[in-house]
Amino acid sequence: MLMEIPGIEIVGQAEDAFAALEAIPVLKPDVVVLDIYMPGSVTGMYVLERMKAERHAPIIIMLTNYSYEQYKKRCLAAGAAYFFDKSNEFERVPEVLLELLSNGDKKIHKFE
Repeated sequence: MLMEIPGIEIVGQAEDAFAALEAIPVLKPDVVVLDIYMPGSVTGMYVLERMKAERHAPIIIMLTNYSYEQYKKRCLAAGAAYFFDKSNEFERVPEVLLELLSNGDKKIHKFE
């Protein structure tokens, strides 16, 4: 879906949170799409919190099936720019990316 958006470059994917934490500082994407649930013992919220502690953190979009209000509040408080429910807000991600793209070229890094 993201690859079909003109002007969007997907610079990578990570198989788990640890791979994401290693890749993001190296690839320096402008936007990262994270899920709360990630394979292994570390969550997307942990990745979010670690990334937002960095000086030049990317824009974080949380896209998850775990759309409980307490998760949404925690993610937004931790610095996520957006929080979407995969089951009924999936189409919002391309809309947001197009909006961000209108502000300059963006490299997208998707982590699930």
